[in-house]
Amino acid sequence: MIKFDRVPPPQERPVRTRSLLAAAAVAVSVAAVSQPAHAAGPAVRITKIYYDSPGSPDNGSNKSLNGEYIQIKNTTKKAVSLKGWTVRDDTKRSDHVYTFGRFTLGAGKTVTLRTGRGKNTSTTLYWGRSGGTLAYIWNQTKDKAFLRNASGKLVDSCAYNSSRQDYKIC
Repeated sequence: MIKFDRVPPPQERPVRTRSLLAAAAVAVSVAAVSQPAHAAGPAVRITKIYYDSPGSPDNGSNKSLNGEYIQIKNTTKKAVSLKGWTVRDDTKRSDHVYTFGRFTLGAGKTVTLRTGRGKNTSTTLYWGRSGGTLAYIWNQTKDKAFLRNASGKLVDSCAYNSSRQDYKIC
């Protein structure tokens, strides 16, 4: 006959065992909460690029330039200062870089950055480009947008490779 030792109920277990179990439970819960933030995606991200403004042909008018835009969303519950952040396309041209001035993107809010000229608001900013067809930023068939913080660290990017649509949801 095999004899089994009786396992004492929790109230009878030594204090040391209960302390170890409690410490293990805390360690597991801290590890679960301490997952990297990037696992859920960037806090501020590119959500859409409208790379082919409506109408044909693209005539370089301010209306046409403003039909081309990129949208950036703050996915957090806190406002984020975008001062010094940049948006650029895949070219290495210095005139294809937009640098945010003093601008705060509210919690859960989206800002639209339009290529042409206009009056900046809390929801729409303007790149300020003009000068006809050479003023467009986003190529109509293939390009990539990069969003970098004020330190130059890549926060998000979005690429497209299609002429079948006018925009890309990122």
